[in-house]
Amino acid sequence: MQELLDLGHGFSVALTLPNIGFMFIGIILGVLIGVLPGLGGANGVAILLPLTFSMNPTSAIIMLSCIYWGALFGGAITSILFNIPGEPWSVATTFDGHPMAQQGRAAQALTAAFTSSFVGALFAVLLITFSAPVLAKFALKFGPAEFFAVQLLTFCSFVGMSKEAPAKTLAAMMLGFALAAVGMDSVTGQLRMTYGVPELLKGFDFLIAVIGLFGIGEILLTMEEGLAFKGKSAKITFKVVLETWKELFTHWRLFLRSTAIGCWMGITPGGATPASFMSYGMARRMSKHPDEFGKGRLEGVLAPETAAHAAGTSALLPMLTLGIPGSPTAAVLLGGLLIWGLQPGPMLFVEQKDFVWGLIASMYLGNIVGLIVVLTTVPWWAAILRIPFSVIAPVIIVICAIGAYTVHSSMFDVVMMGVFGIVGYLFKKLKYPLAPMVLALVLGDMAEASFRQSMLLSDGSLGIFWANPLAGVLTTLALVMLVWPVLGRIKAMMAAPMARPV
Repeated sequence: MQELLDLGHGFSVALTLPNIGFMFIGIILGVLIGVLPGLGGANGVAILLPLTFSMNPTSAIIMLSCIYWGALFGGAITSILFNIPGEPWSVATTFDGHPMAQQGRAAQALTAAFTSSFVGALFAVLLITFSAPVLAKFALKFGPAEFFAVQLLTFCSFVGMSKEAPAKTLAAMMLGFALAAVGMDSVTGQLRMTYGVPELLKGFDFLIAVIGLFGIGEILLTMEEGLAFKGKSAKITFKVVLETWKELFTHWRLFLRSTAIGCWMGITPGGATPASFMSYGMARRMSKHPDEFGKGRLEGVLAPETAAHAAGTSALLPMLTLGIPGSPTAAVLLGGLLIWGLQPGPMLFVEQKDFVWGLIASMYLGNIVGLIVVLTTVPWWAAILRIPFSVIAPVIIVICAIGAYTVHSSMFDVVMMGVFGIVGYLFKKLKYPLAPMVLALVLGDMAEASFRQSMLLSDGSLGIFWANPLAGVLTTLALVMLVWPVLGRIKAMMAAPMARPV
């Protein structure tokens, strides 16, 4: 009952006229960001975050989270109509979504995608509503050792669960840790890796890094590929919506399975992209007509979109309760909270109830608004995609530069944005993951502080991480996740038949 009362208070915060306006602005900007390849949820939130510094934190987080929901919705439009994934997690949607568009069923595919996205997000928000307060109360018992164990588990999970090579994930993460260490040591006051540059005394601003890595890096890669937009048109009518919804009711098992996969991959640092592929694979494996997947099967749209939205939304649960982001966008939002003077974690639910419950209420409202907006405005977004990318790309770069400059009103930040953009471009060309680097850059200082506090409490003994059952279980699980790829290879080698000598 307490959660329902708090949620009711959150709706009273979110349903003020200014916050409703920010909600609509965020959804529209988010759909635009999701539609345009080269941007994305993390990029859009990072670019627009500096514009919210003068806003009330509650209104700012509502607008930024709605940008995220809009980007999740918008990625399906380009995937289905143009066979171009607007977001990485929309790749699986192209497998059946675009064939449906080619068969003249674009409206049905889009309605199914938007509706399944709404359902996946709704279940994830319900999970956040009823489990976040419990998890936050439990986390109040955490000390430095427990917090470091959770952070270590997050880092190691990226290594163990990443689809990239473990060595590449570790390399990206180590670079993120190195960048996080630049600046003045908060404990000793010594300067680290500043090389006489005064602007580096405060270290690298994560916002500048994210704008460069995601925004500029993706644009450079897209420009190199010479992207051209050629696709189908679509207009969603009320009749099509009703007919599609009737058919969707028959796939309730698929919704539940995809939601479960998405929520699990969102809470653990798996992410929306692996969740969408995993859900698509499960749907195909458990279908009575697996051979029809890839040829315009409706389930091939429902499964990845439901899982991606569930994962993207549930990633905010560990961010709010433990201060551990479950996705790159959640990491950017975490940085925004820190800039606004809010410390994510269990005390957030005690000290900032208006903020937390206003945000959770806006998740419900934002998804409803997002569903209505995308169902009624698809032709407009499809028309935007017919603008030459040679026109869109420079505009995006200018917006990124403005966003970087407004952080500290410094041209040095704009230069560093360009440097990080080149790094992001190289990472993508060499197929190195960016998410572990961003995670280490955001959480590096916190993890270092928790570790050093633990060492001070234990006189330098690592045994403190096994001093109680909670810390011991988390640390052991983290080490298991770290060596999981090695264990997988050993298991595969043992399972392989022994070669007979000739």
